[in-house]
Amino acid sequence: MNQQKSYTTSFIIIIISLVIIWFLNISLGSVDIPLKEVITSLFNGEVTKDSWRNIVVNYRLPKAITAVLVGSGLSISGLLMQTLFRNPLAGPFVLGISSGASLGVALLILGVSLIGGISSLAFSNFGMAFAASLGAFMVLSAVLIAANKVRNTMSILIIGLMFGSLTSAIISVLIYFSSAEQLQQFIFWGFGSLGNLSWSELSIFSIIYLIGISLLVLIIKPLNSLLLGENYAKSLGINIKKTRNLILVITSILTGIITAFSGPIAFVGLAVPHLTKLIFNTSNHKVLIPAVMIVGAILMLIADIISQLPSLEYMLPINAITSLFGAPIVIWLLIRKRKIYI
Repeated sequence: MNQQKSYTTSFIIIIISLVIIWFLNISLGSVDIPLKEVITSLFNGEVTKDSWRNIVVNYRLPKAITAVLVGSGLSISGLLMQTLFRNPLAGPFVLGISSGASLGVALLILGVSLIGGISSLAFSNFGMAFAASLGAFMVLSAVLIAANKVRNTMSILIIGLMFGSLTSAIISVLIYFSSAEQLQQFIFWGFGSLGNLSWSELSIFSIIYLIGISLLVLIIKPLNSLLLGENYAKSLGINIKKTRNLILVITSILTGIITAFSGPIAFVGLAVPHLTKLIFNTSNHKVLIPAVMIVGAILMLIADIISQLPSLEYMLPINAITSLFGAPIVIWLLIRKRKIYI
């Protein structure tokens, strides 16, 4: 009873924090807009300047929604990977899905000079999202085929890492033969971005994200069983192969679509599950799944705020900010290893 009360209190605190940081994120930026005007713009009221409404509705609001989707999606993916592989240092990118997405974008941007007539596609968000999704799907298909051929879960982890290394090698070859302009565009994509999506692109992003999240309902119970090992899970009647494939599909859908639309964003999926476990002091996935989503959204919103502080003349790469958050946390977790929950 006391523990349930503790969970409720923690959830109330993080939900209130999410709401406050959400409005703070929308309020801050290179253009100073009063909070009252921001709220009025969100509810379609009368604002002092029409330009303020345009900035809030067409730029800051989609960016804040994207931050929530990216933060929660990567955090859930990280939690699933750490549970499946029973490895505290597993993250959403260990399957090579992100590398596959990067390869798709690299082939589009860096290989565009080899194929005439599609240069305009390389400079569109939809073009890069499609290329990244296709690359992620190809790697996902290869990983799923491999997963059905091997019995050992750790073998899948190694296979995923090998796919990541293979795609990175191909990207390195493309980079070597690319022009300075192509290389610059690919590097900018690799920095990650939350603010480049239109409402139509965000709609596609949200639909695919919701498909991945909805599949979580099918695996919440098996996830707790996997914490004690596959043999224990089998003794409870859990279909290990089906559960493993579902986890791989969910992680791939979320990681693939996030990388496609926002670029490869590091450390969030690795660090947030551990932070959440320390806050809630539990390994119960019925508690962790919603908690990880909220904490991930909060951290991504904070990272976005830092990247666009009003005192800064330029917007910092979101990937750099998340790494500044994530790296010290991971180092601390390694030093205090006995505190890690699996």
